[in-house]
Amino acid sequence: MSRVGKKPIPFSDKIKVSYKNRVLTVQGEKGTLTRTIHDAVELEIENDTIIVKPINDDRQGRAFQGMVRSLVANMVTGVVEGFERTLEINGIGYRATQSGNTITFNLGYSHPIDFPLPDGVSATVDKNNTIKLTGIDKEVIGQTAASIRQLRPPEPYKGKGVKYAEEYIQRKAGKAGAK
Repeated sequence: MSRVGKKPIPFSDKIKVSYKNRVLTVQGEKGTLTRTIHDAVELEIENDTIIVKPINDDRQGRAFQGMVRSLVANMVTGVVEGFERTLEINGIGYRATQSGNTITFNLGYSHPIDFPLPDGVSATVDKNNTIKLTGIDKEVIGQTAASIRQLRPPEPYKGKGVKYAEEYIQRKAGKAGAK
């Protein structure tokens, strides 16, 4: 059995949870999230807790138990607290500006890159080089951050590019030169 999957997911009275026809809906003060639950697991909602149980005790059922439990826990956390991801832009002349629901990047290419934010994601740009993404859906926040990072991944020689704030870029020495 999955150790992660066995843990019950507690939720407060501020959250409304409904489960009908394999669709889980979690509604909180920050918004509403909906997800279709996989056929290999079943949810039990009782006494302000959600318990994920596999239908069959086979390998697939145990694997999906842990995954679905994590997804449901992220839904509960998202509608209460929300999620945040921070990106940093490093490099001379590299910067970002925000206008409405679009972020414009100057990342050393011959043209600026306009990046429209998906629904449910809001961003703030600080000092032209720090981007803070916030929202209630962890999956969408992570995918948006990965897409922004992919515009100019950090390179190992000078560290120029877009990186996560907590990411460490291992540097290379470069050419040693002729003797």
